[in-house]
Amino acid sequence: MEKLWSIRLIRFSTFFGLFGTFLGAQMAGSMDYALRPVHAHILLVGWLSVFAWGIFYKVYTVKYKRLVTIHSITAMIGAFGLTAGMWLYNLNPFNWNDTLVLILFIVGGFILLISFFLFMIVTFMTTNEAEKEAN
Repeated sequence: MEKLWSIRLIRFSTFFGLFGTFLGAQMAGSMDYALRPVHAHILLVGWLSVFAWGIFYKVYTVKYKRLVTIHSITAMIGAFGLTAGMWLYNLNPFNWNDTLVLILFIVGGFILLISFFLFMIVTFMTTNEAEKEAN
């Protein structure tokens, strides 16, 4: 199960990596850095964190397989939700109600927070070959 979610998370993170670097290049080219927080979160949460989780699942075996699935799903929803909510909050290109936009931003961030909490739990429920050999 970990290996399947590993590649899914890594592939998911590549979209954030591509979009984050594109956004950074666009900001640099236009000399408009208004979206710096969005750019930073896309790269740190969407690219770096999700990629790191994917690598973690490639290396370690988790005792409770369902936890891997729950964590990975909340990671993907949370990473997308937070960064999309942040983008909507900063630009509101669709002229949506400010309260709705704020709620979307908060919900995305909260789901990501749950994901980080679940990952913390996952790290205490793992084994790998190095640990087995040391014991």
